[in-house]
Amino acid sequence: MTHDVAPLRTAAIAATLRSCQLFSGLSASDLETIAAFSILRSVAKGAYLFREGDPAEGFYVAQRGAFNVHRVSPTGKEQVIYVFRPGESFAEAALASPQGYPANARAVEPSGVVLVPKVPFLGLLGRRPDLALRMLGSMSQHLRVLVGLVEDMTLKDVETRLLNWLCKRLPRGAGAPVIELGTTKRVLAAELGTSSETLSRTFARLRDERLLTVRGKELHVADADALRARFRRLLGEE
Repeated sequence: MTHDVAPLRTAAIAATLRSCQLFSGLSASDLETIAAFSILRSVAKGAYLFREGDPAEGFYVAQRGAFNVHRVSPTGKEQVIYVFRPGESFAEAALASPQGYPANARAVEPSGVVLVPKVPFLGLLGRRPDLALRMLGSMSQHLRVLVGLVEDMTLKDVETRLLNWLCKRLPRGAGAPVIELGTTKRVLAAELGTSSETLSRTFARLRDERLLTVRGKELHVADADALRARFRRLLGEE
């Protein structure tokens, strides 16, 4: 007996789109319309989804794994822009620019992604101005998030960036919370724009000062208030 897998495929893509901030204001029928022309892709660890200058096919929504989006300087140094995880969209600049992708995207672990092709998506927005307006609001929120990420990367040293990452995930109040790492240390290092070795040394320094303990993928914070105070001092606010 032959089963038609197309409805299952469309449902899987629609579920991924639904989890994305960019599509948060859309109805189920609109999501299914976009899912019908979108494409699922698997990307092996270390493989490139696209390289800077490649013709832009469309934009992407991470479904599983993680994608390191970066540029390479003239001297060959890799500068990480951000590590995108499931539910996050990236390369939306492809919609508004006739040029190729402005950066590189590489899978840092076995990953899956939804490609939303440029041509049919822009055609849909042209026919549905109401849809374009709803997505504009979501895209504005998405842009604010990305601006915040850029601001985070301007923090000079790795310890300050790590403490910023930790403080954003601390619950309100004092106590000794546990933060789920949710990824590998290598991926976190890439997100913070540093090497795994430097990140490990920074974790070790915080451990030696009894601020933090690493147990597998759990980060046990000894004193949330002390960690926040350390971050404020590094920023020069105390």
